[in-house]
Amino acid sequence: MILSTLLQDIEWTLLYGEDKEINAITYDSRKVQKGDLFVCITGFQTDGHKYAQKAIEAGAVAILCEKVIQSDNKDVTIVQTKNTRHALAVLSANYYKHPCDSMNVIGVTGTNGKTTTTYLIKSVLDTIGHKVGVIGTIENRIGQKVLHADRTTPESLELQELFCEMKKENVTDVVMEVSSHSLDLHRVDGIKYNIGIFTNLTQDHLDYHKTMENYKIAKSLLFQRSDKSVINIDDEAGEFMKQYAKGEVLTFGIDKQADITAKEIDISADGVKFTLCYDNKQYTLSLHTPGRFSIYNALGAIGACIFMGIAIEDIIAGLNSNVGVAGRFQTVKSKKANAIIDYAHTPDGLENILKTAQEFVKGKIITVFGCGGDRDKTKRPIMGEIAAKLSDYCIITSDNPRTENPAAILDDVEVGVKKTNCEYVKLVDRREAICHAVEYGQKGDLIIIAGKGHEDYQIFADKTIHFDDVEEVRKAFGGDAL
Repeated sequence: MILSTLLQDIEWTLLYGEDKEINAITYDSRKVQKGDLFVCITGFQTDGHKYAQKAIEAGAVAILCEKVIQSDNKDVTIVQTKNTRHALAVLSANYYKHPCDSMNVIGVTGTNGKTTTTYLIKSVLDTIGHKVGVIGTIENRIGQKVLHADRTTPESLELQELFCEMKKENVTDVVMEVSSHSLDLHRVDGIKYNIGIFTNLTQDHLDYHKTMENYKIAKSLLFQRSDKSVINIDDEAGEFMKQYAKGEVLTFGIDKQADITAKEIDISADGVKFTLCYDNKQYTLSLHTPGRFSIYNALGAIGACIFMGIAIEDIIAGLNSNVGVAGRFQTVKSKKANAIIDYAHTPDGLENILKTAQEFVKGKIITVFGCGGDRDKTKRPIMGEIAAKLSDYCIITSDNPRTENPAAILDDVEVGVKKTNCEYVKLVDRREAICHAVEYGQKGDLIIIAGKGHEDYQIFADKTIHFDDVEEVRKAFGGDAL
């Protein structure tokens, strides 16, 4: 593709050189091949501008930069723009010829509930025979084909490539998680969302956003780009998101007046039943995952499906067919205590699963949890206090310590636990912590293992190891596992 064609809809200045045929786009100098356009991205660890000369030596025929790049190779075209992250997103969409324009794209954003809401919508679309693409935290999917996911929302170049593959495979609908990072870092620029969904906003990612206001503003960007919006009006940030929505809005909630609501709620260990209220009609609905948060996830999914023109009866049938998502309130049973594995890694997420457990657990609640290293430190004591207030016994352990001292992270969490009278222990080794919980638990008790959910790895400063909470608790149960 000609460089000037790729640069359509981008403000740019030609520093020197001429229009050229571009073979491919890359922002990683190690992947440059002859004829490529290299985009200089300023990252958190390094600056792509430092690698421009290396890219030229590897065969790049054009460089897109924010800072002025000098090169002795006058055959190379140098183009400058104000924001190369934004430019990369637009370039990528141009290069792949805007594949998502031919598909129905639904974006889900919020602190908690994105993954489950995404899969609830997928279940409904599967039920009515649509071919669905999924982009999210656990995996990416093209129909039945499962692809590895490195992050919640891929970088813009990989994202557009994924859209292109979906288009080739005749995908009709794409349901994707849209992280605050991807919105703020321009990964999803150039995508027109048919529907945007807001689940909730609670403390997370303050290591990046610094303030809750910045976090909220980043989330609101989705609704400025969505033709229609589905918003949790019970959440404190719901009205804020609503005012930024550019098109038609459907609100949902349990406590406040909304377009889509739930009443007559019955929560048990096996799931939740409730009456769905919409358009002056009522419907009975059952979900396989317990908790009020499950109802909120379902209401958001229902709103998106209504906007797509799907009949309520088909929506209910699709939701009933959903058996849950890996690492999201996932149950492992035994002859003694049962265990629930959940991705809850925020104060609100942890509080939700523990309050849900309190509604049906007859015995003690034993909570195994930690906090990730190199992430928001302010939430550690908050999560410690929440876990201790809502549990009978807490085991503070390692999550993904990354470059931090694991024991120091546990100490930060302990500050919050000490504000309560809850009995607790600190065990740095997560496997030891899970085994201890199983040994401690008795029939009727519930072991909640929180923080990592679907993850099958654990990240340390010098290595990443295989570690799966579901596998570990099953091993710990041994012959008692059911």
